[in-house]
Amino acid sequence: MPERNPSFLQLIRRDRRGRLKIYLGYAAGVGKTHQMLQEAHRLRQEGVDLVLGLVETHARLETAALAEGLETVPVKRTEYHGISVEEMDLDAILARKPHVVLVDDLAHANAPGSRNPKRYQDAEDILAAGINVIATLNVQHLESLYDTVERMMGVKVRERVPDSVLAEADQIVNVDISAEDLLKRLRAGKVFPLDKVDAALVNFFQFHHLEELRELTLREAASQIDFRRRETENQGNKGGTDQVMACLDARGPENAALLRYASRLAGRLNRNWYAVYVQPLEGRGSSLDGSGQKLLSETLLLANQLGATVFTLKGDDVADTLARFAAEYRVGHIILGKPHPRPWWKMFSRKKDVVGPLMEKSDGFTLILIDTRPGIDVSSPVEDVADSVPVPAAKAGERLKLCDFLGEGQIVVWEEAVSKEQAMRDLVRTLLASHPSLDEGFLLRKLKERENQGSTFLNEGVALPHSRMENLERPLVALGLSHGGILDAGTENPIEVVYLLFSPKDENRSHLQLLAVGARLMLNRTLRTRLRKVNRRHSAYRCLLEFENPE
Repeated sequence: MPERNPSFLQLIRRDRRGRLKIYLGYAAGVGKTHQMLQEAHRLRQEGVDLVLGLVETHARLETAALAEGLETVPVKRTEYHGISVEEMDLDAILARKPHVVLVDDLAHANAPGSRNPKRYQDAEDILAAGINVIATLNVQHLESLYDTVERMMGVKVRERVPDSVLAEADQIVNVDISAEDLLKRLRAGKVFPLDKVDAALVNFFQFHHLEELRELTLREAASQIDFRRRETENQGNKGGTDQVMACLDARGPENAALLRYASRLAGRLNRNWYAVYVQPLEGRGSSLDGSGQKLLSETLLLANQLGATVFTLKGDDVADTLARFAAEYRVGHIILGKPHPRPWWKMFSRKKDVVGPLMEKSDGFTLILIDTRPGIDVSSPVEDVADSVPVPAAKAGERLKLCDFLGEGQIVVWEEAVSKEQAMRDLVRTLLASHPSLDEGFLLRKLKERENQGSTFLNEGVALPHSRMENLERPLVALGLSHGGILDAGTENPIEVVYLLFSPKDENRSHLQLLAVGARLMLNRTLRTRLRKVNRRHSAYRCLLEFENPE
């Protein structure tokens, strides 16, 4: 029987792809970097080829002493507004190819001109190269906690990382000390130089702030542990009838708060979640101006960063479109912004209220209205919501894998740019090779019908065309890799991956699971980097197989 909690040393010896370990804390000075460096010395004693990519000592003598004796990749210096800035040298690390790299402070923003805007993206490139990473992170930098931290501390955290960075870590270590002990360390000059202590005590390092952040970190660590346990033991639950949907308004100022709430709720329920925007039919609604398009694009990007599967639908009746989506995708929780009182003159507007009609259609789902006015806490879902949801039984260790449905013959690689029509046709024909009884024209019509409801071609470089049909015995999956892009995709970024899915009409759970599995895999930075390098279906299938079966 395999060990349930393998050590990081055991994990990194499975060297087909880079492994990530994160030391998580609630403030500077709790000991994240100190513990990371202690582990580095232990790994070196085990003969592991390890280097320091970048370690922030902050002039702490104990930390600096621990860094001695470890190989360090020299930092890269760049000029910014006349100031010399030191950054981690990503190219030098990739050229050195060590087995393990230490990367401090994942949320750090890189200097302009760097390969990536954020240090966590540097870490993702290192992982994609098959190099293992040990890193540090403070909880307040998680994207979904932005509103919570601002409410608690009155501080807008500028440097943030997507929750997926923590969720995809192979190991998480919560580095915890009491707020009292941290304040003692601060006053003794062990966190910041003594001349900065007074300012820190007045601002960030107030006792009640530290206590709240510490509680937040403990909750997050516990949530991640529970998520991993349930993902391993109850993987089948994720396609149940309690998916979460956040409904977006193109001009809604509350979109970011709704998305963060939905992300937290989905995490507590261990469910998939969707961010859905309903676009008016052509000629039946006002089109968005430049600022509106920019706001909507930023909202959808945030949704993807928080782990949502994004859908843009078309429909004149927004409430009806949302209700039909909820029924099709087995949504159990629908989240909307609470409507505010409308002035009398807006009663004659063509824009209809969504909440009332949706409540009338609320058969089988819970409607959650979020008040996003300043000062209102919308950051944490009600604790007993997760406890009230029944969890169906599942086989221990059950995990749905894409390669269980996708064969080498169902992969297409396009070296040159192709049209959407040609891409769909090529992928459908790969399915016909093993299912000759299917009708090509019928399959293409089903895909066109789904596209007419709203494009499945996403701005993140991925397309997820899908449909459910009767008289189908099992799900059918095909995968297209486009090195030249899709000519008429209508997206800001070139489409690199087309993930095609047909599912039996009455198998909602497997449809949702495969859609979610495909979306997570195709949006994974590490996997996408590897797939860009392949030009044959055999290599692509091998890449997927190794990624899904790293042991």
